[in-house]
Amino acid sequence: MNIYNSKDLTHHILPNSATMVGVCIMVISIVKSMSPGMASYLIDKALAIDSVMFMVSALLSFLSIRLDRSTVNLERWAEMIFLLGLVSMTLITVVFSFEIV
Repeated sequence: MNIYNSKDLTHHILPNSATMVGVCIMVISIVKSMSPGMASYLIDKALAIDSVMFMVSALLSFLSIRLDRSTVNLERWAEMIFLLGLVSMTLITVVFSFEIV
């Protein structure tokens, strides 16, 4: 069975993307409370971009649920952007944890 024939994947991406937007916002607020510097500036901006990626993923997922026509492409884009957001958040976390910047 092809996973793109059902809306199951989309139903998982939508709530998880919305949750990750909230996580990004929470971490941005934590970074804002730190002393200003180049690391906090870069992490702040990277998380803002990451938050937008998760929001786009959630929007595409929502549209694929709501539209009546075939939405395989929307589901694929939602999945790819969601995974890209997760990878970038992991990289940001490593940079933040080890203070690489």
